[in-house]
Order: sequence, then structure tokens, then C-alpha cells
Amino acid sequence: MDRKALIRQYKESRRPMGVYRVRNTVNNKALIGAGVELPGILNSHKARLNFGVHENGSLQKDWSELGPDAFEFEILDTLSAPVDPDYDPSEDLRVLEKLWLEKLSPFEERGYNARPKKAT
Repeated sequence: MDRKALIRQYKESRRPMGVYRVRNTVNNKALIGAGVELPGILNSHKARLNFGVHENGSLQKDWSELGPDAFEFEILDTLSAPVDPDYDPSEDLRVLEKLWLEKLSPFEERGYNARPKKAT
């Protein structure tokens, strides 16, 4: 297959979207998130942690102290995109992430997520 065909195939392929977790295997704290291109998101987290520039200070501190071998990066749940090319997964991802946040409660001493603000 030539280079142009490989690029076209990549652009047309559906990348996994859903909910992921970055888990500290030493203290079991976790960061839960959601997005439309999970492998890229997880790679981005690893890169920022390795360079010491991750926006989550608590996660960065633990990574710097414990090292990369103390962490697991995993996909918890995925969404199947409908055939409709105009499908916007934003709301579905928000709901799915909220369900996982409620299930795992990765807040304060249990995790790296900020507790959601209550709607007023």
C-alpha cells in the first residue's frame, strides 16, 4: 500500500472514544477522563508526565516520586460511533464520564480528579 493510501486509511478509520483511567498502582489513586481519541489522549498524558509539565500537580508529583512503572493507563469504556458522519459524541462522553466518576469516586485522597461542582 502506498503512503497516500495509508494516510487516507488512517484518516477514515474510527479511533476509540470513551472513558480512560490513569491509575497509581502504589496508592490506587486514579485520574478519570473522557475523549474522542483515547490512544492519543493516553499518550499525551504520558508525555506531559515524562516532561514534568502535567496540569494535575498531584498526579505529576506522584509520577515524579514513584516513576512511570507505578502507573497504569487503561481504557475503561468505549462508545461506538453511529454511522452518521455528523454525530457529535460530546454529550454521550460527558454522561459516560459522569457515570464512571460516580462509580469510582476518584476525588481527594482517592484520586486526582477535582470533585464536580454542584449545580445551583
